[in-house]
Amino acid sequence: MEIEILNKMSLLIKNGRIITSSDDFVSDVLIQGEKILAIGKDLPNPVDRVINASGKYVIPGGIDVHTHLDMPLGNISSSDDFETGTIAAAFGGTTTIVDFPTQSRGKSLHDAFKLWQTKAQGKSVIDYGFHMIVTDVNDSILDEMDQLVADGITSFKLFTAYPGALMLDDASIFRVMQRAKKNGALIMMHAENGSVISELVKNALQQGNTNPIYHALTRPSVLEGEATYRTIALAEVAGVPCYIVHVTCAEALNAIIHARQKGLPVFGETCPHYLLLSEDDLRKPDFEGAKYVLSPPLRPRWHQEKLWQSLSDGSLSIVATDHCPFNLKGQKELGQGDFTKIPNGAPGIENRLHLTYEFGVNQKRFSLNRWVELVSTNPAKIFGMYPQKGEIAIGSDADIVIWNPDTEYTISASTHHMRVDYNMFEGFNVKGNAETVISRGEIIIQNNQFLGRPGCGKFLKRKLYSPSLIN
Repeated sequence: MEIEILNKMSLLIKNGRIITSSDDFVSDVLIQGEKILAIGKDLPNPVDRVINASGKYVIPGGIDVHTHLDMPLGNISSSDDFETGTIAAAFGGTTTIVDFPTQSRGKSLHDAFKLWQTKAQGKSVIDYGFHMIVTDVNDSILDEMDQLVADGITSFKLFTAYPGALMLDDASIFRVMQRAKKNGALIMMHAENGSVISELVKNALQQGNTNPIYHALTRPSVLEGEATYRTIALAEVAGVPCYIVHVTCAEALNAIIHARQKGLPVFGETCPHYLLLSEDDLRKPDFEGAKYVLSPPLRPRWHQEKLWQSLSDGSLSIVATDHCPFNLKGQKELGQGDFTKIPNGAPGIENRLHLTYEFGVNQKRFSLNRWVELVSTNPAKIFGMYPQKGEIAIGSDADIVIWNPDTEYTISASTHHMRVDYNMFEGFNVKGNAETVISRGEIIIQNNQFLGRPGCGKFLKRKLYSPSLIN
């Protein structure tokens, strides 16, 4: 009964500067239940609650389309589950995530879907969707893809890396792409040449090179570029849209830029750590570099400005986090003396909007409109959630962030809400923070206080990718 009452509440946001991917104007927003009912001046009163947003930005809630919550890895799991991870996301201004059920080899895709639903239901405080990771391909699996698309899982992630675990050969990748062509799904790819990387790793260990920096040195950027070119070529032959996750380097960027110049439906994502951190962080002494072990690895610093430029000019479409946290104590420490045993992944779900606003907008790399496009609207459009999500418009879900551009904030593990014992961006000073976060009409964050409830997030049945939505 309590939820029914909350869903009928009305909320008026007054005098905010509304920023969408295309608009910038001062107005009021009237929310009734879970939806935006009206936008304009002098909207009807009384309502159940009024928020004065004068001097602040009113933006659509952030959408993080790349997270790994409660992800198993051997005998451990990523340290944030769907409760702690989505609470942290909400504090950072994110109101929707898309996570990754992972097929176990020899088992069905629906087994993975059911398992991840169990992980998320009753825990997630914000709405969530799923991409499906395919690790084993046969006729039955291809048929399952069709049913999953009907169930609202409209994107499938494949790997050219991690042989023996996640990697598919080119023929299997192509078979999945062909089925996606028939059912309208989007293909996502982790693009690195896993076979060659395995040889480089073996050589490093034989030479006694075991420190965290060798995680980066055995995964050179040229192998990301090669796998990106190969993925795009297969997608072009299959005639499917393709999304390259966590782009780190100039070589992969060049492949994406070339494809887009040809008019191919190819999209690229990068992450804040590739924009702001570098290979040098893995060289930190006393095993400190293990904090930064993730795949693909951090690159030499010169790649960063090329990534920023590609976000500005549209060559890259989305900033996501690849949030996959492991504690340094008790988890990352498993790799002391052998970099291959350091769990791959790092935290970031809470700080995506902080970092892209500070280093993108405040440092004049791109506009407020482009910022919203990168962190909310493009994710919604590419992954079948628009205009329900990613927009401030009549009829859209009332997922809204009131962003205070004047709030100064220092990122630190001592104050973040992620369940992990370090922050990659420790000590970074940013200006701009989510002051109020609204999820489907319910205030879940206000003045740094969590007001939501575990389990109030809903599973999103996503639509098919629609080329008409993307410029």
